[in-house]
Amino acid sequence: MDLTGATWRKSTRSGQGECIEVADNLPGVVGVRDSKDPAGPVLTFDPQTWRAFVTFAKRR
Repeated sequence: MDLTGATWRKSTRSGQGECIEVADNLPGVVGVRDSKDPAGPVLTFDPQTWRAFVTFAKRR
């Protein structure tokens, strides 16, 4: 998956410790990576699946 041009951001609720970064500015894909290892592996999701996950997580 080519993530060239991805704009990575952390959650406004994340602290200085362990967190993830999300890139949701690319068409058809959302990337998720470990903020401590930006050159490491990236999980990718289609936008609909990512929205479903975020909606579920907000309910918890």
